Amino acid sequence: MPTNARERLVKAAEDLFYAEGIRAVGVERLLTASGVGRASFYRHFASKDDLVVAMIDGYGRRWFDWLHAAVAERGGTPLALFDALAERFSSDDYRGCAAINTMVEIADPANAAHRAAAAHKRTMASYVAELLAGAGYVRGTRELAEQLVLLIDGAQVTALRERSAAPAHRAKAVAAALLSAACLIGSGGREGRGGAPAPARRAFPSSERGSGPTGTRPGS
Repeated sequence: MPTNARERLVKAAEDLFYAEGIRAVGVERLLTASGVGRASFYRHFASKDDLVVAMIDGYGRRWFDWLHAAVAERGGTPLALFDALAERFSSDDYRGCAAINTMVEIADPANAAHRAAAAHKRTMASYVAELLAGAGYVRGTRELAEQLVLLIDGAQVTALRERSAAPAHRAKAVAAALLSAACLIGSGGREGRGGAPAPARRAFPSSERGSGPTGTRPGS
């Protein structure tokens, strides 16, 4: 449980913004949920938008900590991304990707919160590119990573609409077709070798849990 005022505010923002939306939750609601006074709020954040930036940063750390571990447990291949997403989509608290949700609600690309959410997506593309390189894909790796992120984004939004893991499975099938057409180093690529043993279900970390050094909460 967060103890200092800033941590309590960020936790309240993560929980309420993710569940109900940024615009639907006002400062008074955040103060009530966090138990922090108004004066203390403005000592830590100049505005609600500044709190949104902190929320996105915390979300990103927990998301990537969780995703790195979930993908590694599934063999560390690019397609393992979609298996991890299927697990996340099956969670009762899944409300989409917090970064996408933020960019929809705060559409101005010059806004700091929008920029933080866009940076989260760029980090996602870099991570996918690392997985591709590790699996032996050598040509057009960045473009291929962007294509897979496009599938991931679409699956995240569709899963919110359908309330099921099926979009992750459909996206994985499209990703497999893209990967099969891509160039591998000889036969050294790991995709298609047969999966790793089914891992234990890894719960997505709540905003109350500490985050690891690699940087990662609900969604993308």
